[in-house]
Parts: sequence; structure tokens; C-alpha cells
Amino acid sequence: MNSISANLNIMIKASEKASKILIKDFGEIEKLQVSKKGPNDFVTNSDLKTEKIIIDELKKAKPNYSILSEEKGIENNKDENNTWIIDPIDGTINYLHGIPHFAISIALKSYDQIIAGLIYDPIKDEMFYAEKNNGAYFNNQRIKVSKKNKIEDCLFVAGSKINYDNELLIRNSGCAALDMAYVASGRYDGYFQKNINLWDIAAGIIIVEEAGGILNEINLSNINDLKIIASNNSINNELVQKLKNF
Repeated sequence: MNSISANLNIMIKASEKASKILIKDFGEIEKLQVSKKGPNDFVTNSDLKTEKIIIDELKKAKPNYSILSEEKGIENNKDENNTWIIDPIDGTINYLHGIPHFAISIALKSYDQIIAGLIYDPIKDEMFYAEKNNGAYFNNQRIKVSKKNKIEDCLFVAGSKINYDNELLIRNSGCAALDMAYVASGRYDGYFQKNINLWDIAAGIIIVEEAGGILNEINLSNINDLKIIASNNSINNELVQKLKNF
């Protein structure tokens, strides 16, 4: 097993503890799909419960760190230079419909850069993580982006509200965090989306970078309406050219 920092170890433990709630609640989704009430309120409660567990665990270890989370927003604490960025359920629509493709996403921003990130798919028990200058990993195994150099051979994943070149082979998975994790591990060759929130992609940024991938420059001071293109180095220039109008 690779050496990990205390901060990343905290993130791992927080995600594993929170995942127990998600797995338990996910087992109830199918029943709620056929009820009059529907699963909407239930999923909202799952989001909030998961977020609370994550925040509580992170605060136990680092009480002074600031927090940016999807549900609670910004919480500036004594240490404003270090911020946990949390998405308790990325892929909420999938979760809502009983589709087992969603993840917990936690990142640590220090000053103006992401220095650690974790994406955990609790249903498949797949954990992707990375730290600055320490590589990217999937379940303790080192990962790298794909080596494909012909764009016509590549598989891309994208957000739904995008006009893209129809020559590209594209899928939409409904979970930005896992999209980026899959690019980092070579399952996808590239990912692009606009109007995305920072908590959806923060952990993925460091994981893709540490896996040898290329991302467009992202202003981490922005929280909403971000635009992202991520891919391997060989196809990046061509992909960016094809997406110049997106």
C-alpha cells in the first residue's frame, strides 16, 4: 500500500463511515419508487445525513479547517487557507432512480490549489484518491490515464447540456466525480462539461492530474458555472479544438 498523509487518511475514514448510510438508504429506494410520496424527500435526507457524518469526522480531526459543501455552502473557520470541499452524493439523480452509479467526493484545497482528493463509489466499493506529487490510486493500485492517441478510438463522457462534435463517441453517466475518476484510471479517455460546480469536480482535478492527465485551467475561487475539459496528453489539443465552441 502506498504511503498516505494524515489528511487523506481522515478523508478515507470519513467516506467509509458515511457510505454505510448511503448503502442502507439505497436499499430503500426501490420501495420508494412505487410509493405515492416518491423518493425525493428520502434522498434529500440521505444527502444531509451523509454530509453531516463527513463534516463531523473531518471536524474532529481538523476543527479549524474551513468547509465548502453542496448542501451547507461555505463555512469559514479559523483556517481559511485550508478548505474541505464536499459532495455527499454526486450523481443524485442516479441515486434517486435506484441506479448504482454515484459517489462521495471529498477534496482538500490549500491556498489556491487542490492538494488531495478522494472519490468513493460505495456500491462497487471503488475508491479513487490522489495527493499532490504522490500519484493517483484506485483501491491502492497506481493508476494512469489512457494512452490512446487517435481521437476516433476514444470514448468520452460529457454533461448533458453540451453541443459537441458528433464525430466523438460520447456517453453521459450522470456522475461527474466518477467521470473524472474513470478518466484518471483510463476507463474513459476524456470528460468535458460546463456549468458544473466546484464540489462536483474538486477531488477529480487532483486525481486526473496525478494520473498524468491534462485539464483546462480552472479558477478555484469560482464555485459555480465552471467549465472543464479533461483528457490524456496525447489527444488533449485535438479535443480542445473540437470543443472550441462548447
